[in-house]
Amino acid sequence: MTQPPQQPWPTAVPVCYRHPQRETYVRCVRCDRPICPDCMREASVGHQCPECVAEGRRTQRRPQTAFGGSGAGQRGYATITLVAINVIVAIAAFASGGTNSLGGGGLGGLLGGSTPLHQWAALITQPLGRTADGQIVVLPGGLVDGEYYRLFTSMFLHYGLLHLLMNMWALWVLGRALEAMLGPVRFLALYLVSGLGGSVAVYLFANPHVQTAGASGAIFGLFAALIVLLRKMRLSVAGVVPVLIVNLIFTFSVPGISIAGHLGGMVTGALVAAGLAYAPRPIRTQIQVAAVGATLLILAALTAWHSATLSIAPPG
Repeated sequence: MTQPPQQPWPTAVPVCYRHPQRETYVRCVRCDRPICPDCMREASVGHQCPECVAEGRRTQRRPQTAFGGSGAGQRGYATITLVAINVIVAIAAFASGGTNSLGGGGLGGLLGGSTPLHQWAALITQPLGRTADGQIVVLPGGLVDGEYYRLFTSMFLHYGLLHLLMNMWALWVLGRALEAMLGPVRFLALYLVSGLGGSVAVYLFANPHVQTAGASGAIFGLFAALIVLLRKMRLSVAGVVPVLIVNLIFTFSVPGISIAGHLGGMVTGALVAAGLAYAPRPIRTQIQVAAVGATLLILAALTAWHSATLSIAPPG
């Protein structure tokens, strides 16, 4: 006697694991969970669920530049931010000093004069003033009074529109190239430390009673860094060296330009760039951080040493 074949129990229709009310026969190719059309993320083969896509992005190695930086430097956001900060500070200087901030200074009046913002933030070791009868007197303030913030704030101040435009054009050209090569974080470190190097050089070697400001120290650091990085990549520096030489000639031949600031920034930028470029790949980030940190320590030590030995008298 035979028995009729038994019918299988009906199976439940699979539903999306994120939307249980939706039936689906499509599964994630990574975790095999059912996913509805709203949860499908197209993959090279089949579809993936949102969680697997997010996990893949977290574990995927992000592209890096030749010197270990983020590919975000291609967008130039750090350079744009630096330009914007300099422009905002220039507007603030104009607001504090009026038309005096635009003209009446060096280069036959093409550069601007000092404003209240310059008096607070520009680089000066010891300010001087005159009494009503013409006697020179020492004024409070300056690095000699411990206002070391001027080493940093002076990098973002400029004397007039021409000074600002010249430096911002150089920053735009050099900054975008270097940020793309280094990534935004390493580029910012290079720029700021180069600017500090120029400020420390002014503190060490320039006239202590003369007010100094501008991004030129950082700009010269970028010039030197670009040459170092191009040489490391075995690329031609023929387009950079002549421009740097012209700027050096301009530095030494035009009165009123801070020679110490330009050369200090250039040397500092070259040192930082060497640390960024020649760090061994297995421990590249650690060596790069150490190079930047060591440069900052040297600058801090030079500043402290000069402050300890400083003895200033007003000119007779």
